[in-house]
This record gives sequence, structure tokens and C-alpha cells, in this order.
Amino acid sequence: MSPQRTTVVFDLGGVLIDWNPRHLYRSLFDGDEAAMEEFLATVVTPEWNRAQDAGRSFVDGCAQLRAKHPTKAHLIDAYPARFQETLKGPIEGSVAILDELRRRGTPIYALTNWSHETFPPALERFEFLRWFLGILVSGEVGLVKPDPRIFRLLLDRFAIDAASAVFIDDNPRNAAAATALGIHGIHFTTPAALRRELEDLRLL
Repeated sequence: MSPQRTTVVFDLGGVLIDWNPRHLYRSLFDGDEAAMEEFLATVVTPEWNRAQDAGRSFVDGCAQLRAKHPTKAHLIDAYPARFQETLKGPIEGSVAILDELRRRGTPIYALTNWSHETFPPALERFEFLRWFLGILVSGEVGLVKPDPRIFRLLLDRFAIDAASAVFIDDNPRNAAAATALGIHGIHFTTPAALRRELEDLRLL
């Protein structure tokens, strides 16, 4: 018999918040999608951003990129300066689920890959981020998903039993990493699909 899951841990970007650097760069590239995609594939890449999520400062990260791509300095510096524009807004269906869990008294936590520099303004902007009993931010601890150590730190810091926990992430690798540690990992695709999975787990 599978264990009863009683605690829910959310990823933030891509699950509760519509984060995408394209929200910012479409305006900077005047709608030139091909040029924007090349820039995001070769300059401000996911790997580069991941280093800030792991704790590197944007001062250092941007300096390294400017040295390699001096003609794109203004586009590089726009990333931290206008980071809030990469956050289009809440994913309303997911926030509704979060609110329902909160009202039911379900313990809710967050585990996010996010820079320690850009997270505080988001915490101020989105009220629902203050609903969590605890949030573990990768940039504050120097570990990023799917590293098992960040999941173990989450469990230890907030005294969460892996066998009682559900973890929701839009990256399937992160959901799989949680599952490998005994957490019930859910790969998020849509709020409707998430609701069905949580209903199956008798959480909604």
C-alpha cells in the first residue's frame, strides 16, 4: 500500500509563476524571434543562468559574458536589471490549487532554482509566495535541482518526511530526482492535470 501523502512542495518558475526570458527579450529584439533565439541559445543560455541559480553573482556572470560578447553588453546587462520583466505573472490555475491546499491546512513549501539576488523582489511582488511555511532558494544555499543534496536539505531544514511529501516541478528531471529519494514527484504540465494528480492522491 502506498503511503499517504500529506505535504506538498512546489517549484515556482513554470509552475506558479510564468517565468521566461523571452518575455523580456522580445521587446529588446523588436520582435526578431530568430535573433532572440540565437542570443538565448549562445549568450544568455540556461547554463549561464543556472550558475546564478547556484549562487554566482550577476556582477560576475555578466562580466564573463561581456568579455566574450562585447557587442551584446547592453542585452546581457538587461537580464538582471530588468529581471522582473521575465516574470509575466502568476499561473492562475496553479495559484488556485495552492490556495485550496492552504485553506485545507495542508503543509506547503517551495523549492526553487533562483538567484539569491533576484528572488527578494519576486517575494515582494507575489503575495502567494508568503503563504508557504518555508522556501528553499538554490542561490542562497549553493545547490541546484536536480542535485539530490538540495532535496535532502529541504527535507532536513523543514523536517519533512520524504514518504509523506509530494514535489511538483515543470522540469521532468527535477521531478524524477525527487522520486528517487522517496518523494512523490509530479511533472507539471498544466493546472488541470496537476489538479487531477492531487485528487488521485486525495490531497484535493
